[in-house]
Amino acid sequence: MKNVSILTAVLSTVLSNCLFGQTDSSSVSKLTVSGYAELYYVQDLNHPKASERPGFIYNHKRNREVNVNLAFLKAAYSSERVRANLAIQVGTYAQYNYAAEQPLLRNIFEANAGVKLSKNQDLWLDAGVFSSHIGFESAISKDCWTLTRSMLAENSPYYLAGAKVTYNSPNGKWTVLGSVLNGWQRINRLPGYTKPAFSTQVQYKPSSKLTLNWSTFLGADRPDSLKQNRFFNNFYAIINPTGKFGLTLGFDIGADRKPLLGAGQRVGKGSYVWYSSVVIAQYAISSKNALAGRVEYYDDRNGVVISTGTGTTGRANGFRTWGYSVNYDYAILPSAVWRIEYRVFRSKDAIFTETAATPARRTNQALTTSLAVSF
Repeated sequence: MKNVSILTAVLSTVLSNCLFGQTDSSSVSKLTVSGYAELYYVQDLNHPKASERPGFIYNHKRNREVNVNLAFLKAAYSSERVRANLAIQVGTYAQYNYAAEQPLLRNIFEANAGVKLSKNQDLWLDAGVFSSHIGFESAISKDCWTLTRSMLAENSPYYLAGAKVTYNSPNGKWTVLGSVLNGWQRINRLPGYTKPAFSTQVQYKPSSKLTLNWSTFLGADRPDSLKQNRFFNNFYAIINPTGKFGLTLGFDIGADRKPLLGAGQRVGKGSYVWYSSVVIAQYAISSKNALAGRVEYYDDRNGVVISTGTGTTGRANGFRTWGYSVNYDYAILPSAVWRIEYRVFRSKDAIFTETAATPARRTNQALTTSLAVSF
């Protein structure tokens, strides 16, 4: 570890000298190692023999198994003008969220490096694979108010790959980000898609009690031949996050242009639009005990992101689903949290099945418990 620290410090000095000239001898460089692990168990109350949770869920996916949702070991290096992160992961989160990636890449939680572009301003250029800035929930369940992720989070990017420029204002109230990406949650570019994607973020924190955020994505998640450009917006507000009672309001809306059929003819005019909203409330009973409740709705009647197989003709409605959940958290230690959650989905169509031989239902209920440890 000492040799690694010396090597990274030397590299930092060389890069800093090249970019900015001689570094200040008082600058401090450090290498830190951290880790996280979350074990979980889910019991589907409607379909107890099913092996997996519904298809639009990617975290805490396995049913009736004690399993690892996410575990990673991370090394982070930082100096005054250079930073880098490398985190290697395992778990069902990686299994399902990285299914489209090459096998070797599925174990990358983070792999990025950055250089500070200004001596006097907090302006950074980072490149590699990094956690998504789109949305208020992350893959690290311990950092979220609810045990499981919202439908809104499950069906937007958890990770992104590319290059980004981030600026933080001197007063700490504004964050502005712009990025060029490989695609919509993709390390490997989608086959047949040759154009870059773009994403932005504008975040405003007037005080510790309020965060306002607007993030966007402009690109596609279909081959070039279909010419289906995607424009996606994510909005959220977090109110009083560190107080006894906190509230999070989130809203996503996206549009994919209708595809080409051939000979320049499209399926129709306009775009396929989907949207989702969520309200999460958290109440801290004490320093160790907390309750949270969630109400959410997801509307993707054209199956752009979530396909139900029911279609949209006749009486079929596609994916139009409400969700409700309540959870209790107990902090065993500052670094260890036990959680339990009851969750219900109610869909307009009967989309929840156990096996091909069993009838589909409009509702789904599940009980989930987890133990998360970090260091």
